Order: sequence, then structure tokens, then C-alpha cells
Amino acid sequence: MTESQAEIEKEVGKKSSSSKENPKTQREILVDQICEGVETYKEKSSNVFLSAITAGLEIGFSFLLLGMLYGILKDRVSKDVIFNLMAFAYPIGFIIVVLGKSMLFTEQTSLLALPVFHKKRSITELIKLWGIVISGNLIGGFIFTILGVGICVSLGIVSNESIGKIAEHVTKADSIIIFGSAILAGWLMAVLSWLLSSSKDTISRILVVYIITFTVGFAGFHHSIVGNIEVFAGLIYTSKISFLDYLTFQGIALLGNAFGGVFFVGLLRYRTIASNF
Repeated sequence: MTESQAEIEKEVGKKSSSSKENPKTQREILVDQICEGVETYKEKSSNVFLSAITAGLEIGFSFLLLGMLYGILKDRVSKDVIFNLMAFAYPIGFIIVVLGKSMLFTEQTSLLALPVFHKKRSITELIKLWGIVISGNLIGGFIFTILGVGICVSLGIVSNESIGKIAEHVTKADSIIIFGSAILAGWLMAVLSWLLSSSKDTISRILVVYIITFTVGFAGFHHSIVGNIEVFAGLIYTSKISFLDYLTFQGIALLGNAFGGVFFVGLLRYRTIASNF
């Protein structure tokens, strides 16, 4: 146990250690989340950036599976259910990212905000670190879209039609709807980070990731990092998406994801638990 962790445990009021028979309490999860967030701030910016690029690349495999499934299902099921069925493949990229411990913005929103609420870091430091993670995720997504998706299009694994339909589906709603949807997605992704702190083995972690991200995909909530690839691919490989469409979607989705994670999980859970001690 580090000195900072012992200090945080004392401040939050952690009382006992968990075991396999006794799951972690909310206080213990909060301590783990704050400590993990503090440790991330101590990482070199270059390491965080490279990890974020890795996450942006790895999350692309969710998009590839969506594109392949659309091509398989488009002539077999109605358009009303095709995107719901595609949600079964949506969690794959998230599982790769989470188990590989790469830096994904939507998983890190509340995690990085908790040290600020606990007065261990400043808002300026939070915004700077968010910027590094977001930039890395987006750049990783750009690279995957140009190289990974480009190769799959050339091989006939994913079609331009599938890319266009996915991009249209993601961007078709009004801006206010996308923002609200992104809030819900950010909320769920921050819950995912919280639940992972209480999960002890690999199988349970995979199950938690799958359930949460399947919900995001099945409901059609807007995730800024997967959406980055979905919409950018539509911009690059089809005429369905304009550059303004991409910028508008990306800005709204990022804001919504951040608000959902910080407010509904970070702030509310922190105030609920820490204010009692």
C-alpha cells in the first residue's frame, strides 16, 4: 500500500479489506478509484498518450465487426432490428481495451475527476489529462480507419455501403438527442469503471464489460470514441458524411460522454460516500 493510498483510505473512511467472501464496499471501491486516478496523473504524458492511441486503435475492432455483420445481415433481417443484432459484437473492442488496460476516455472520465473532487488534483490538470487521452484516442481511431478499415475494404471484408449505413445511423438524430444519448453512454461507461474495481477475476471482468457495452450498443447510445471511427470512416470512404457532420457529431458526443461520466457517477457517488465521513 502506498503512502497516498493510506492517506486516501483514512480521509474517505475505509474500514475493512474485502475478500472473495466479502465483496468490496462502496468506500473501498471509491478509494481504489481515487488511487487509480491519482496514479494516472503521475504517469508521464507520453506514456498516457501512447496508451490512449493504443485504445483508439483497439476499439476499432468493434467497428470492423459491426461492418462485417451489417454486410451479412442486410438482406436477411429488417432494418428495424439489424442494428440491435449488431450490438452483440459491439463489446469486442471494449474487452480488448479494458483487459489490456489501455486509456479509453469514456472509461477515464469519472476516474480522473475523482482526485479533483478529493482535492488531490486541480481542474487544470484534469482538463490537460483529458486532452491527452482524447487526442490519443482520436488519433488512434484515425490511423485504424485509414489503415485497418482501408485494408478490410480492399479485401472485401467490409463494404463502403456498410460503412455509409453505419455512419448515417450514428449521425441521423438531432444534436440535442445525440447529446442526451452521449450522456447516457458516458454514465454507463463510468459505471463500468466503477464495477471493474469490484471485479476480481478475468471472467467476471469480461462479463461486466460485455453487459455494459452491449447495453450501450443495443440502445444505440452515442460513444465518442467508437463513434469517431464510425463517422470518420463514413467521411473517408463514402459521400454520406461531410466534414462538418463529423466535427459536429464528435464535439457533441465528447461533451455528452464527459458530462454523463463526471456528474452521474463521479460527483454523485463521491458526494454520497465521502460526505458521510
